[in-house]
Amino acid sequence: MVLETITRRRMIGISAAAAGMALLPLYGRAALEAVTWQGEAMGAQASLVIHHPDRAKAQGLVAATVAEVRRLERIFSLYREDSDLTRLNRQGFLVAPPKELVDILQQSRKVWALTGGAFDPTVQPLWEAYSRHFSTPGASETGPSAKIVGERLGRVGLDRLVCSPERIELPVRGAALTLNGIAQGYVTDRVVELLKAGGIERSMVDMGESRAIGSAPGGRPWRVGISDPLHAETVLKVLEVEDRAVATSSPYGFRFDSEGKFSHIIDPRSGATPQRHASVTVAAGQATIADAFSTAFNLMDTATVATVIGNSEGLEAYLLSHEGKWRHIPARTPVLVSKAL
Repeated sequence: MVLETITRRRMIGISAAAAGMALLPLYGRAALEAVTWQGEAMGAQASLVIHHPDRAKAQGLVAATVAEVRRLERIFSLYREDSDLTRLNRQGFLVAPPKELVDILQQSRKVWALTGGAFDPTVQPLWEAYSRHFSTPGASETGPSAKIVGERLGRVGLDRLVCSPERIELPVRGAALTLNGIAQGYVTDRVVELLKAGGIERSMVDMGESRAIGSAPGGRPWRVGISDPLHAETVLKVLEVEDRAVATSSPYGFRFDSEGKFSHIIDPRSGATPQRHASVTVAAGQATIADAFSTAFNLMDTATVATVIGNSEGLEAYLLSHEGKWRHIPARTPVLVSKAL
């Protein structure tokens, strides 16, 4: 049986096949021509299965994929002391930055503009304020003071970031970046490019966000399951996709306080954590775009989300309310396949 349904955020995995090859189960017994790898990538357990008539080619693709993920982690990770992002946050500037860091910030700026600032990687000082507050014994359940939030908001603003191939510079002392709302999508897109260049014509790539290459076996769409934000093992909705990316964000993913009033999705415009939706899933042509918009849409009401989608190309969203109701906002223009079951 072919594994065609990927459940959001359970495990990072790739099942890929060259032209004319059959795909086998991602976590099942592999055929002789399949090359597999298991380990850790992007902070999660990972599994890669590459099917190719040339075993050496398959081995090369597995090795190249793992190496690319490791390389990008050394650029984007907030949790590695030696990453380029960590160095930028520590010293406030970066000379001759990696082209991938410039690229992801340029893409971030486009989403920032389209969402009216709801997506902003410079939100990190606010995240640090919430984290520090709620890790302090006896901290007030009402969250950081208005004075602290206001001071941290003064460090936020992607429009003030200096970004060029020659230099990246943070706007003010104490400013910092996080790419947690876009990096997984970016890594997914880079892996897709690598696999396509290696002759892969069918694949489901999940590097924290999912992106399908072509169709599933039998010419059917790939199936991506959207999990219940409170019970990850339960699939609430299944999307059928071809050559599309899917990303899901939810305030339930992480909450600073025991009562769940303050989530990790912080509005960079106000410093609040409004939790307008239980989860937001976005389908788009690229995982980078889907990832960033799924984060931003959590901070917007339904009408504003619909306006943004109406001004965008090939973007659609599935909003889950806290009462368990779904709202589908379709793309402005038709896409190949992207429907819910």
